[in-house]
Amino acid sequence: MAWFLIPQTLAMGWVAAIGRVVLELFGADTQEEGIPGRIVGALLLLGMVFVIRRLLGGTLPVVGNPDGNGYRFGHRLILTGNILAVALFIFQLAWHWLPSPDVVMVLAQFTSAFGYWVMPLWAVGFSFIYQSTQPAQPRHPPADN
Repeated sequence: MAWFLIPQTLAMGWVAAIGRVVLELFGADTQEEGIPGRIVGALLLLGMVFVIRRLLGGTLPVVGNPDGNGYRFGHRLILTGNILAVALFIFQLAWHWLPSPDVVMVLAQFTSAFGYWVMPLWAVGFSFIYQSTQPAQPRHPPADN
């Protein structure tokens, strides 16, 4: 798991840094680890993926087969990832209103962990949805008579 999270952590840092640079080019004063830089960086990354997929002639959303193997499980993983991402986003916007610094510290650790779990949940969920479109393979080769 650590080998998967190290490149993801580096990529998230670069995305946030690019978003911060874009905001500063437009005159906004941002903090090094600020949320606005992360949001702008994530939107730029999403836009880049969308443009690349359009140029290659594909569709951005994965279209699965509801009757296929793993379709529902994939959607549940993606839903779980979305809920964790929303919890992280809401905490980052609302932590100033929490009364106790101890509660803020504990919730900050949990929501940071949520951020690291979101990407694997999305990746595995989309993989299961994609797998649902593949034709079923026989488990055993037919016996010779």
